[in-house]
Amino acid sequence: MVVVTGREPDSRRPDGAMSSSDAEDDFLEPATPTATQAGHALPLLPQEFPEVVPLNIGGAHFTTRLSTLRRYEDTMLAAMFSGRHYIPTDAEGRYFIDRDGTHFGDVLNFLRSGDLPPRERVRAVYKEAQYYAIGPLLEQLENMQPLKGEKVRQAFLGLMPYYKDHLERIVEIARLRAVQRKARFAKLKVCVFKEEMPITPYECPLLNSLRFERSESDGQLFEHHCEVDVSFGPWEAVADVYDLLHCLVTDLSAQGLIVDHQCIGVCDKHLINHYYCKRPIYEFKITWWIFWLLSEPCASGCSGDIIFLFWVPCWRTRRMTFASHKVG
Repeated sequence: MVVVTGREPDSRRPDGAMSSSDAEDDFLEPATPTATQAGHALPLLPQEFPEVVPLNIGGAHFTTRLSTLRRYEDTMLAAMFSGRHYIPTDAEGRYFIDRDGTHFGDVLNFLRSGDLPPRERVRAVYKEAQYYAIGPLLEQLENMQPLKGEKVRQAFLGLMPYYKDHLERIVEIARLRAVQRKARFAKLKVCVFKEEMPITPYECPLLNSLRFERSESDGQLFEHHCEVDVSFGPWEAVADVYDLLHCLVTDLSAQGLIVDHQCIGVCDKHLINHYYCKRPIYEFKITWWIFWLLSEPCASGCSGDIIFLFWVPCWRTRRMTFASHKVG
């Protein structure tokens, strides 16, 4: 009988040192797996592409020249189709990129002839240009509306301390109040003021600017927090209070919220002597959904059917959309 154990005989020297053959075995690099061992291993040789390249971008099919994809060297597409990287193909032999292909045609049109998308698709194409790292397309899109105007708007908001934090606070307060009251909307008070110092009816017609020369001790007398939920200001820019209100409505609406606002007065807090706060206070109404009741006759001729139409935010498109529910 022959007994086979799983332990190999120790070939080391009695003094504990390794032989030269042992050392060579320890430093041998693992062999490259064969096709049988690796199963579906990626090819090791550079991938070659035809002159006319069929593409499958997330299920959308395109066909273009290889030179078009390589037009700009420092782009993701040029690197992908340089031959240095492996790109899988679908059942029809089209090179597959796992990306939504809705706006890839606009990207190809720019690579082909420098064409730019219409204004309503600028934002979406800009995201694709970022993904594929197409610098020339990014530069031209940034000089188009609405991205060019957005850069100006963001420059103004950059002067506003904690703008994003306060915007999130508005949403959170509105959500908590709507949940607590079991209501579809919530109201909150927002103070928006451009000037830092308070005013009085005596100073307003005399001075074009409301920045006063006061000592530090005098300035502390005017420190005041209005009794509101959120406060914005002060800032130094040409843009006024109405510009900031427009920014607030724009950014809240982009989150799928329905926003209404109105000025409900000013803060009448008495500070010192004849000085009052006089900062404007706005009431913001945040509506989470709205609905209408419509009667619709059914097929049998009765008019007892009721359709609920809900105006709800679509988080994918960031726009309001209708959802219906029929009762009866």
